[in-house]
Amino acid sequence: MRILHIFKAYPPVVGGIEYHVRALAEAQQRRGCAVTVLAASASGRSTVADEAGVRVIRTRSWGSVASTPMSPALVAWVRRLPTDVTHLHHPYPLGECAHQLFGRASATVVTYHSEPVRYRRLGRVYRPFVSQLLRRADRVLVTTRSYLEGSPLLRPVMDRCRVVPLGIDPRPFASVERDETDPSDEARAARSVVLFVGRLRHYKGLDVLCDAAQAVDAEFRIVGDGPMGPVVRQRAGQSVAADRIRFFGQVPDAALPAHYAAADIVVLPSVNRSEAFGLVLLEAMAAGRPVVSTELGTGTSVVNTHGETGLVVPPGDATALAEALASLLADPTRRTAMGEAGRQRVASRFHVDLMADRTVAIYREALGSRESPTSQAPERHETA
Repeated sequence: MRILHIFKAYPPVVGGIEYHVRALAEAQQRRGCAVTVLAASASGRSTVADEAGVRVIRTRSWGSVASTPMSPALVAWVRRLPTDVTHLHHPYPLGECAHQLFGRASATVVTYHSEPVRYRRLGRVYRPFVSQLLRRADRVLVTTRSYLEGSPLLRPVMDRCRVVPLGIDPRPFASVERDETDPSDEARAARSVVLFVGRLRHYKGLDVLCDAAQAVDAEFRIVGDGPMGPVVRQRAGQSVAADRIRFFGQVPDAALPAHYAAADIVVLPSVNRSEAFGLVLLEAMAAGRPVVSTELGTGTSVVNTHGETGLVVPPGDATALAEALASLLADPTRRTAMGEAGRQRVASRFHVDLMADRTVAIYREALGSRESPTSQAPERHETA
């Protein structure tokens, strides 16, 4: 089976969707598929490379509009690449438009990762286009049933929607043990550690985290970088907890497991539905760490089961966030139990192999529906 994934970026560009596309593409390649990924280049030049058996085409970009790289070369590649299945990762307007106009796939699958909630004016223009894209797609993947039921754009195409949770390979995170000496600073090692990992974006709730830090006796470590970096650093510097908030910037993938291992709790304080799933929650759980996240009506509360693998609090509520963190820091036995429950949950429900097998099965279903358009659609995957 020939598969083409289209998204605006691909690792080493950092991001949850970028990492998901890589994990899925590599897992599909291991299953004997011929996999190509088409993305805009972060280096300013076009390249074609074999990466872990996946053909990765990065096309030159002429700048970005509303976080969307403008790459005429990407459109040209869409016209050139015949494929059995084109898998679009929404939102990426340019790639979606190029596929609708020039795509050469036998079947189209769209993963509806998230809704663009920040650019409201552009969103009014984009929404009718997205509705058309979803109507034309053979299958639409969503990461959780809660996200499917909460999205007005998905309701008209529910018969073609399939729930396939994201998945990771837990082994890199499960194999690293905590270094109690924490060589980065022995004096700080006596204090509990609360860890945030992710892009510093508007919806991540880092201002709320900085406020919560004032009421929690712990060191707060922020791993990652992004467009909101200067604002977050300024907010942290003005906090009474400034001496307990540390910024590590972007770290290599290989270094992430050690950061999880050094943490007592991992926190994801996001404040709106742009946080559709929360891959970092899976990484933390694979590392055996309890997590504190927010109730957004998306996948974060499906991944993190309140009271079992961690705690779920209202978004934007610094007091509730601080109370949840403090309660877990005061109860190491409960943290250990939640961490072990998280490990088991990732292995049984959010493993990359499960994700890849389900997705390839849906590709075959989509191709079959093209051959027999009057056949009844199979049951949806009720996995999350």
